[in-house]
Amino acid sequence: MAWCPGFHRGPQGQGGLRCCESPGRSDRSGLKECHGQRACSSLLLVRVVVQIQERPMRIDETRSLLSVFEEDAGTLTDYTNQLLQAMQRVYGAQHFALGKGDEEVISTLHYFSKVVDELNILHSELAKQLADTMVLPIIQFREKDLTEVSTLKDLFGLASNEHDVSMAKYSRLPKRKENEKLKAEVSKEVANARRKQHLSSLQYYCALNALQYRKRVAMMEPILGYTRGQINFFKKGAEMFSKRMDSFLSSVSGMVQSKTGLVTTTWERLYFFTQGGNLMCQPRGAVAGGLIQDLDNCSVMAVDCEDRRYCFQITTPTGKAGITLQAESKKEYEEWICAINNISRQIYLTDNPEAAAIKLNQTALQAVTPITSFGKKHEVHHPSQNVKNTENDKIIPNESAGIQDPTQLIAPGTPIQFDIVLPATEFLDQNRGGRRANPFGESEEGSKDEEEDSLLQQMFVVRFLGSMAVQSDDTSEVIYEAMRQVLAARAIHNIFRMTESHLMVTSKNLRLIDPQTQVTRTSFELATVTQFAAHQDNRRLIGFVVHLNETPGEESMSAYVFESNTEGEKICYAISLGKEIIEAKKFNLKT
Repeated sequence: MAWCPGFHRGPQGQGGLRCCESPGRSDRSGLKECHGQRACSSLLLVRVVVQIQERPMRIDETRSLLSVFEEDAGTLTDYTNQLLQAMQRVYGAQHFALGKGDEEVISTLHYFSKVVDELNILHSELAKQLADTMVLPIIQFREKDLTEVSTLKDLFGLASNEHDVSMAKYSRLPKRKENEKLKAEVSKEVANARRKQHLSSLQYYCALNALQYRKRVAMMEPILGYTRGQINFFKKGAEMFSKRMDSFLSSVSGMVQSKTGLVTTTWERLYFFTQGGNLMCQPRGAVAGGLIQDLDNCSVMAVDCEDRRYCFQITTPTGKAGITLQAESKKEYEEWICAINNISRQIYLTDNPEAAAIKLNQTALQAVTPITSFGKKHEVHHPSQNVKNTENDKIIPNESAGIQDPTQLIAPGTPIQFDIVLPATEFLDQNRGGRRANPFGESEEGSKDEEEDSLLQQMFVVRFLGSMAVQSDDTSEVIYEAMRQVLAARAIHNIFRMTESHLMVTSKNLRLIDPQTQVTRTSFELATVTQFAAHQDNRRLIGFVVHLNETPGEESMSAYVFESNTEGEKICYAISLGKEIIEAKKFNLKT
């Protein structure tokens, strides 16, 4: 049983009351046909009494007859309660807030009139400003520029008509010499008409040319005036009512709770259970449960939710928060988290899920002190993925390496980090002076780095479990011992939270990237990774050993343990592939 946040259901739909639908009949007691609800109920009750008296041994039939009457009575009760609530709401809405007294009505109306006056003043100023800055400029542009162009157009048309008439008269002159005087008069008239047309055309063309430049300002000025007026209107309104709003907010601030989540979140008690790899939910009164979420490759962690105890959240493989649940006790709370973790690892698909779960969680039942017989569990070793680089750049396998004492691998009492902590080299790199970036493009070195990284780029979703300092990296047993101690410490201290990251494996380094902000949390040069291995029982556990230069001249080794959504062997293969690329590049440089 768990609590689930959600929305409460509304009341069920109310059906109508039952009544008799076979008119014209009468029962043995002599009652006639019924047409109403009360008559129907009385008739049914009489029938029930008669049936009980005649056949007292038929209890099933009696109960079925009584159930009809009981259903009608329950429906009538619900209907009556809801009708009463509706009537009470109607009655409560009839109270007039200003009907307490004449003085209160007068004071309220007076206050309302002041508010209306203030709004009237604001709108009056807005109307005046719009008239001056929006309407007036467009009127002036229409009456001055457009009217001038229209007038000059008419004058140009008249001058052109006069010129056409004079030219037509000049064209009709005869060839005889006695008409020289008439010819001179017509020529003078044509010259005057042509001069008048030329002057009017110049004035008209100048007006059209000026209109092309004036229209830009004329079209934008009204819009700017409207915008300026609206800005001033809202600014003055905000200044006018800011004091009242501040006093109102100060009076209301004490009434509002600090946690706004309580306003929009509701919790509902539901029955949850798991079936295969699915999380199922069965509401109260339902016949069967329904699918809520697929638990394969999901992660679960404890969360603090609205001051409630025993809350945990299930996160989908994509990193989105799925559902938040609350257990009834601490025992159920821990059982739920362990069960979801086991289901997400797909233990239920194995032949013996119980044995696999016990084998997977046996590290949590062991003591925190190192177990000297840990190496005996792995008498049959897989080929070790030891790629430790020596001074002469040779790869030395250690398949024949003997089993070492865990105290030689990890010192007793070594602290465990459950959060990702940047190595000291990261802080040293931040304090160094970086080279100047080229604003016009990347340099040749940057392009080469991109080419090298492009040879291998694989991303895996991982969750950081812990890291600790180690004393040796000669064998992969140090990774298994680190995994055992990290899981045991998390189980004993009830640490369920894990930091999810994207592990980017390239041919140069390993980068842990924040899935939300895409910011690199930390990175390790691939050449400093000397050991890497996946857990032999839990294939989703992956670990690697890194050489760190904390201070100049001093080196330390740390083992990092992760849980991935995919098999750890795939991550190990990607890391080994990146190291092979590095070795191939070194060989090419030597040759």
